[in-house]
Amino acid sequence: MYQYTAFDRQFVQQRAAQFRDQLERWQAGTLKDDEFKPLRLQNGWYVQRHAPMLRVAVPYGELSTAQVRVLAKIAREYDQPTAEIFQGAVAAQNRLGDIQLRDGKAIGSKLTTGYAHFTTRQNVQYNWIPLSDAADVMDLLASVNMHGIQTSGNCIRNITSDERAGIAVDEIADPRPVAEILRQWSTLHPEFAFLPRKFKIAITGAREDRAAIHWHDVGLQLVRNDTQALGFKVLVGGGMGRTPVVGTAIREFLPFDQILNYLEAVVRVYNRWGRRDNIYKARIKILVKAEGQRYTDEVEAEYKRIVEQDGAPHTIRAAEYERVAAHFAPPALACDRKSADAKIAHILRAAAEDDVEFGRWLQQNVAAHKNPDLRAVTLSFKRLGQAPGDATADQLDAVADLADRYSAGEVRVTHDQNLLLPWVRCDQLPEVWREARRLGLAKPNIRLLTDMIACPGGDFCDLANARSIPVAEAITARFQDMDELHDLGEIDLHISGCINSCGHHHSGHIGILGVDKDGQEWYQITLAGSDGSALSGPTQAGKVVGPSFAANEVTEAVEAILDVYRAQRESGENFITALKRIGHEPFKAAANGVRVATARTPAADAVTEAA
Repeated sequence: MYQYTAFDRQFVQQRAAQFRDQLERWQAGTLKDDEFKPLRLQNGWYVQRHAPMLRVAVPYGELSTAQVRVLAKIAREYDQPTAEIFQGAVAAQNRLGDIQLRDGKAIGSKLTTGYAHFTTRQNVQYNWIPLSDAADVMDLLASVNMHGIQTSGNCIRNITSDERAGIAVDEIADPRPVAEILRQWSTLHPEFAFLPRKFKIAITGAREDRAAIHWHDVGLQLVRNDTQALGFKVLVGGGMGRTPVVGTAIREFLPFDQILNYLEAVVRVYNRWGRRDNIYKARIKILVKAEGQRYTDEVEAEYKRIVEQDGAPHTIRAAEYERVAAHFAPPALACDRKSADAKIAHILRAAAEDDVEFGRWLQQNVAAHKNPDLRAVTLSFKRLGQAPGDATADQLDAVADLADRYSAGEVRVTHDQNLLLPWVRCDQLPEVWREARRLGLAKPNIRLLTDMIACPGGDFCDLANARSIPVAEAITARFQDMDELHDLGEIDLHISGCINSCGHHHSGHIGILGVDKDGQEWYQITLAGSDGSALSGPTQAGKVVGPSFAANEVTEAVEAILDVYRAQRESGENFITALKRIGHEPFKAAANGVRVATARTPAADAVTEAA
């Protein structure tokens, strides 16, 4: 992991001190609300539906166990609203009512406190910290080199990457050193602090895209050209939200050391011409889509000026790259020197003798590693009773202990809202499994239906049109049978509470979008979305099934869609492949067949079709 220098540490601590001063002046009334708002947002503090929300930056998803323990401390001691605020929130959510399921059960909002939430951008969020405690929390974060800088606002946000960066067997080059250099370049960049809209960058160094780079404002893929020189394929203008757009490749190969100069041109052209008169058309995807080749031409012209007139000031020098890359050297681990094949055979025998669940866990939760003596282990944070991606303070402390014992003191936040242990010895896998199972984090459902992505939705977010968490809970409750889940195979199910698409519903094989119809919660279902992975195929947005579904119809609609797959799949065929082969119509017909006529109104259908 990157180790902060004295300058880095001083920078973060000074930022925390600045925020304390700003908070105290606001509390004293010498700083007005409209003056304080941009200052708190620049440090990751929002005001949500019921209480403040803090977003903590986790650059490219990497966390030390010291940082995880501080996150646990914040959850335990500070993610605690006053009784008045919490009771008001519970009352407000209760007024929304339960989702009545057809088996007689009902699922509603179950607000809890004292936890952290992992996001699809590999960050961490808290939903209940009082603003009066905000400065103390920022000091705590700074004590372990963490902060909320640029986790909000119209600036370059957290740089995300493949959670297997540096350890993946299909990796061309480790993207983490470049991600760190990008983080340093973009932090408080004087020219890009007030862009037309927020700006997100993802980078991968592997052949398999596990970072959804086509869905970002800028997506970077490390590649080698015909001479084996290392460089980047540069994608620009991807994004979800109201208008889902897949990123456009504007450079098939950019020399490795030129990436900062080129990104300076990419963002500079956007900053110059991006729309500021309409928030819905302010993202770079709108500019790239509207201008096409003219945008690319202007970027190339700007890049040429930066190189020829300015002297290429951001060229990555070999010495600087080596300085940063040295922080990402693999940890020195005392591995059992038996051959990898022998260890794997031993583990598989243990699986057969011990528990079928262990064998499934090996299959779903354990990934191959660049070092044949090691494996990457995913801890599942998708289970009944907790929202997808939520972790209690006790769970965070337990994960830190687990990582100290089995993963060289390192944890990674995944794009799918789980945690990954990147340095697990093969011979210790049985021990890790037993410990993770004891903690409730070994469910072998990674990449299966219940390993769903979901945003906090209407239970917390002020922008949401509908709740995501109860719908996720209803689907999870229906598909608890592990035999059934493994029979269904790998399926991406994503849920968003509004059109902003924080749950990435556009890229789900099955996507669910919450919409508001006359003050009621309704849900639109899409099919055949893709994040660009090998399983999902070329990146694309899912297609809408039809008019939106009432909340109590969603689980049955998902089940009907899967029944078509079960009935019509060919031997060994996964869901997304069958869907593309068969076509949407049988799946749409099955989903629409579960509708309850009395639950619908013509007005609701008309609005849904218009959406």
